[in-house]
Amino acid sequence: MELSLDKIDLFVIKLKELIDNKNIVVILQGDLASGKTTLVKSYVKSCGIDDNVTSPTFMVQSVYDGNIYHYDIYNKELESFIATGLLEEFEKDGIHFVEWGDDKLIKILKEYGFDYLKVKIEKKDESREYIIES
Repeated sequence: MELSLDKIDLFVIKLKELIDNKNIVVILQGDLASGKTTLVKSYVKSCGIDDNVTSPTFMVQSVYDGNIYHYDIYNKELESFIATGLLEEFEKDGIHFVEWGDDKLIKILKEYGFDYLKVKIEKKDESREYIIES
């Protein structure tokens, strides 16, 4: 689905249909400034939540109302992410958005039986293309 950033709400509607209020990990992949955090902001806002959503780059995890969790593992080794106990966070009820999750993380999610979706975001000139894989 290719959309301008001001139409991201249309993608969020589609994403919410796929998530359907279940416990799930949403892997967000894309280049720097592709709109990963913007997508989380739009999702949180669409839930009627007024929390200030920012990239959790320096704190690894942010937690928002409505059991929405937001992780950023950029420049962090997956092993260190797991060693700090954050993998267990995925057991909590809610939606878990993970910026910069890779195929190694997806393999672990599969091994542990976590539901997940992968959203790839590709920057275009004035828009973004959103590709969902599960």
